[in-house]
Amino acid sequence: MKLTPLSNDIERYMDLLSARQRVAASNIANAGTPGYKTRDIDFQFEFRSALGGAPDVVEVPGMKARNDGNNVNLDRESRMLAENALRFNAATGLWKQQARLVRMAIEEGKG
Repeated sequence: MKLTPLSNDIERYMDLLSARQRVAASNIANAGTPGYKTRDIDFQFEFRSALGGAPDVVEVPGMKARNDGNNVNLDRESRMLAENALRFNAATGLWKQQARLVRMAIEEGKG
């Protein structure tokens, strides 16, 4: 539901957070896969550009690989999941507040 320009931005932010959550979960699921490379979303770039569609998922540079070529760091992924969840909860609160404001304006206009 598109309420205001700010709510549109909040929705896009939440979409990116959801996509990043899926990427982190995929990294964790592949932690034991030989040759698997850690992936992430260039979150800041994607949000600034606010492009439609799915964000680009890229390999994370500078990750230390094990002997089997896999470079997933479970501590990094766990931190990212926790940070992402906090951001998503904050964005949800902002979006709900925007919806309440729009609803109040509509109800006041009826009277």
